[in-house]
Amino acid sequence: MGGGSVGYDIVMVFLSIILFTLSIILLIILVCRKKSVESEDNLPVKIYGRAYPFVEVDTATDGFNQRRIIGSGRLGIVYAATVSTSSVAGEEHHTIAVKRIHSRLVLNNAGFGFSSIVKSLSVACHPNVVPIIGFSEAPGERIILTEFVHMKSLDFHLQQNANDASFLDWTRRVRIAAGTARGIEYLHESMSPSIIHGCVKPSNILIDMNLTAKVCDYGLSFLAPQEMRNLIGYVDKECLVEKKGVSKENDVYGFGVVLLELLSGRSAEDGLLVDWAIPLIRDLRIIEVLDPRISVPYSDLKPVTRLAKLASACVSNTRKNRPSVVQVVTILNNLEMQLSLDLNIQ
Repeated sequence: MGGGSVGYDIVMVFLSIILFTLSIILLIILVCRKKSVESEDNLPVKIYGRAYPFVEVDTATDGFNQRRIIGSGRLGIVYAATVSTSSVAGEEHHTIAVKRIHSRLVLNNAGFGFSSIVKSLSVACHPNVVPIIGFSEAPGERIILTEFVHMKSLDFHLQQNANDASFLDWTRRVRIAAGTARGIEYLHESMSPSIIHGCVKPSNILIDMNLTAKVCDYGLSFLAPQEMRNLIGYVDKECLVEKKGVSKENDVYGFGVVLLELLSGRSAEDGLLVDWAIPLIRDLRIIEVLDPRISVPYSDLKPVTRLAKLASACVSNTRKNRPSVVQVVTILNNLEMQLSLDLNIQ
């Protein structure tokens, strides 16, 4: 009897352990499932930009009044527009940017699926990318509405307002370079399908009030696939001469030219900047490349040299020899982090 009782007790203990283990496993599964649901609920919902009636856009720009023009380029003219939204506090007014595509491009591309393409672009949501909030279509009209960035472009600070170039000191230029690269990386690697910018240059990099770089005009090459005006100097020979079209590698080339402009303060000059700067960088004559309007840590040129070599790699003669934007971001993030550490130590 004693032996049977002991055996019975062992069996009961064993069963208790099994039941306890199964209970723990079930509890873990339920908790994980709950967290999964909660995490999905907390994810930002990406919403397509909405279609705006042309009459509404016309009103918001005062009939596309010239006094509202804030920029122009190869694709169109940009206006500052005022739109109204209703809220609990009442009617609120917001400023947005309205890009009115040149009529000749609209006529040349009458059936290019404008609304569907812009809708897909409007899903992009990243701190270093200017959001597309909507679009508008009418006979002979194609319009893109974006968030309004309350400062000028990188091109303005570097080229159009020479006296203001010192505003962008060495640390700020590295920060702008890193932010721009992260924006391009997001478009290339996080969007599905990938978004090729097609025209990476300083005028398409806006600087907001927090000195955050924001990439704009991305994915719009379909509007002017053969139009090279204002692109020479920022696109590679495969795109310019061989007509292979835009690509990720071409975006990296344009970004490399942007890095050279940040380093030197000079404009692309239809490719002359690359021809002038790259031999100096290869010979490690880095000081001769640097913008004389800013001060850099000459006691330690390693960070400057690293950025210069990265620019040189980005504008490599062939697409296969260029780094990916992921590699570019890794280098710039490390450089930006090191500069922050150095400033904190000082």
